[in-house]
Amino acid sequence: MRKILVAIFLLIIITPLLAMVYLRFFLPDVDVPAVEVDITPERIQHGKYLANHVTVCIDCHSTRDWSRFSGPLEVGSEGMGGQRFGKDEGFPGTFYSRNITPYNLENWTDGEIFRAITSGVDKDNKALFPVMPYLYYGTMDKEDVYDIIAYLRSLDPIENETKKHVISFPMVFLVNTIPKEPKFSKKPPTSDTVAYGGYLVKIAACMECHTPVKSGQIIPKKAFSGGRSFTSSKGILRSANITSDSLTGIGAWTEEAFVARFKAYDKPTREIDVMPENAVNTNMPWTMYGGMDSSDLVAIYRYLKTIKPIKNEVVHYKLAHHDVKDQH
Repeated sequence: MRKILVAIFLLIIITPLLAMVYLRFFLPDVDVPAVEVDITPERIQHGKYLANHVTVCIDCHSTRDWSRFSGPLEVGSEGMGGQRFGKDEGFPGTFYSRNITPYNLENWTDGEIFRAITSGVDKDNKALFPVMPYLYYGTMDKEDVYDIIAYLRSLDPIENETKKHVISFPMVFLVNTIPKEPKFSKKPPTSDTVAYGGYLVKIAACMECHTPVKSGQIIPKKAFSGGRSFTSSKGILRSANITSDSLTGIGAWTEEAFVARFKAYDKPTREIDVMPENAVNTNMPWTMYGGMDSSDLVAIYRYLKTIKPIKNEVVHYKLAHHDVKDQH
């Protein structure tokens, strides 16, 4: 009986240890693809458009001026990295966006960059925490990924060493289970407006921010209904309901009003409103999405209008002393 108890005890101790060793040292398990991007002016131009105005890679991998509405980019910081995402914002640790200029990516192969964007595994085979929504990027058309890589190769190299992540337990082990093989799609023709809009919505990861979460996971049945909270030192921001509900979503918006809302922020940083001292800012990168082609915004609008209406009235900002439905 004693031997059996000892064996059970050892099993209880050893099994979790073996599991942690496996998670820590044998995952993630995603190979580097054989990719060599033909860098052309056309690829660079389209990659620039995607990275700045659709997938908005440059949004997180640059410095933003948080004294102004929506934190527009500080000119000259494109791709240098260093933005912080910490526990105070609800993350399981402290994460810093990487330098994605040629200064840091010079020794990365195209395949390694491709894997990082679409599977969340870096050059050193370490898992990336999905602050970067690579699970959505992994559904892109490969050609779009190639274009983004070409654009990143064209950036001015900025010498900036970013801080290392500090990941909390147990996420330091669980993060290795998140990366997976991408499931690429073929980009629909722009003439198929709704399908093309759906493609843009997916690679822009709109659902990730505009869906409430439970235990860190989005709730699929509440997709696009808004209400996800983002904390800051000034208070709490909640994302908008962008379903077709006419009272609490965008159901009553016209196509023209939807496009105009974005285009209102298509202007230089110096022209963006300065935020009041105690106001909660939005992390929605309006100035980046504002640079999207109007035809693409129309496609997004038409796709969103096909989403089933979900009634969910969102109080967008919670300040120190009161709630505000919308500041802008």
